[in-house]
Amino acid sequence: MSVKHPVIAVTGSSGAGTTTVKHTFEAIFHREGVEAAIVEGDSFHRYTRDEMKKRIAEAESLHGPGVSHFGPEANLLDELEGLFRRYGESAVGRRRLYIHDEAQSMHWGLPMGTFTQWEDLPVGTDCLFYEGLHGGVVTDTIDIARHVDLLIGVAPTINLEWIQKLHRDTRVRGYSMEAVQDTILRRMHDYVHFIVPQFARTHINFQRVPIVDTSNPFIARDVPSLAESMVVIRFRDPRGVDFPYLISMIHDSFMSRANTIVIPGGKLDLAMQLILTPLIWRLMEKRRRVV
Repeated sequence: MSVKHPVIAVTGSSGAGTTTVKHTFEAIFHREGVEAAIVEGDSFHRYTRDEMKKRIAEAESLHGPGVSHFGPEANLLDELEGLFRRYGESAVGRRRLYIHDEAQSMHWGLPMGTFTQWEDLPVGTDCLFYEGLHGGVVTDTIDIARHVDLLIGVAPTINLEWIQKLHRDTRVRGYSMEAVQDTILRRMHDYVHFIVPQFARTHINFQRVPIVDTSNPFIARDVPSLAESMVVIRFRDPRGVDFPYLISMIHDSFMSRANTIVIPGGKLDLAMQLILTPLIWRLMEKRRRVV
């Protein structure tokens, strides 16, 4: 962790909604004049899309454990930890991009499922911002969480997470329903061992809970909207959190535990703005004191 060069991370599984939280952070950074070095978690995958397909086929042919982007084998977690550590020490590091879609492919002139070249982070940034799968991962050899100054978890209920992934991957990324189902099954071991434990290390968790029937996520025609959801917000350390203020500002919200507030889904962006903006202020104020 670093006062002078803070690291902020949003962590959650594929389809959880971390990109939405990323956009909120970007809006806060812009409004508050904070220069952030943005790092995408997918850029630390170890394999291109074609290479990953080969690794999966090899594992299945040997009847071995499934290979997934949730686990250490398919990611450069040592390099991600090194980036967080170096940035915290001296605000330096390298990043690249993973080419997800046709628009990015055309922009960069690279095939989908590949990576851009590594490049140095911009000089003079105020913080590093990471959004991806592994912002709080700890293994026998890696401890990424210890380098993060503000760790945010995004963990919708599992059926909602699957619905969001199914709709994104079939409608946006062109995968078949069967392929997405196979991915969900193949990555379950890594999900339990490497994704879920991170939410015990986060400073704040945002968990969206649908209030419509999601009992069979594989036949859901639509992703439940924010208006059809409640959001459970859990603070690891509730000291210093002004819950009466939040409840007064977010209508129809209530506290379910001493460290937990429940809000209507449609108020999520407002809640994130109210909660996250002061935290960024504090990080930047501490930074200014030592710069």
